[in-house]
Amino acid sequence: MVRPAARREIVAYLQVSHQVSVSRACKATGIRKSVYYYRSRKDDSAVIDALSNLAELKPSRGFPYDFNRLRNEGHTWNHKRVKRVYNLMNLNLRRKHRRRLPQRVGGALEQAPRPNQTWSLDFMHDTLMNGRKVRILNIIDDYNRQALAMDVDYSHSGMSVCRALERLFAEQGLPAELRSDNGPEFFSGTYTDFCEKHQIKIRYIKPGKPMQNGFVERFNRSYREDILDAYLFTNIEELRDLTWQFQQDYNQNHPHQALNNLSPIAFLKLNNHL
Repeated sequence: MVRPAARREIVAYLQVSHQVSVSRACKATGIRKSVYYYRSRKDDSAVIDALSNLAELKPSRGFPYDFNRLRNEGHTWNHKRVKRVYNLMNLNLRRKHRRRLPQRVGGALEQAPRPNQTWSLDFMHDTLMNGRKVRILNIIDDYNRQALAMDVDYSHSGMSVCRALERLFAEQGLPAELRSDNGPEFFSGTYTDFCEKHQIKIRYIKPGKPMQNGFVERFNRSYREDILDAYLFTNIEELRDLTWQFQQDYNQNHPHQALNNLSPIAFLKLNNHL
């Protein structure tokens, strides 16, 4: 069934495209001239504004939710009116919406005042000679830049990040906070629930601002230059072996200018943390 509003559009089209009179166009479309000239005096702007705000705020909800929420907010529009405007706005069609990140608050990158205050996490990528991709999860302590973990695997998830952290908790104790980018592994419910369970604060950097995680980014650069860009790997075990050797050498011998050219372990010993 064609609604009167649609028929009025057809009449207007016939007038413009085929140069016919209103009477003839109305007769051809089967509507009265009074229907064609009718214009509603209802002002639905308030309903439109309210539904637009809800569509932006809750894009995945449907009409029942929107109508009941409007009622809870004190609006007295009846069901038929809201439904009519809802359909005219095409809100009854399935809508795609972008996933939005909560606002991230950036801050100056400062050295942590003590061990286990802040750990930084990040992923790196590389490819074996057979074309298979690998990912490396790096975790460092911001206090002395110590590489706490370098987990090499074909893939990682929020669950694998939590397993790596649990292993470190047994060895190092619990950190006060974890800093990372907004990758899906760090944004997953598994990871966030895990941190909430252990009462660990999550610090996300702003998207597109990798230097807000500059300590681990600098560590990644050294690892890439010394290992990933320096060797070709026929299998993942070769990469794991060289990565473990790099981690031990880095922690024991790598001089940091920010640590008075001491290695991470030497800096810990000097400050009586070992």
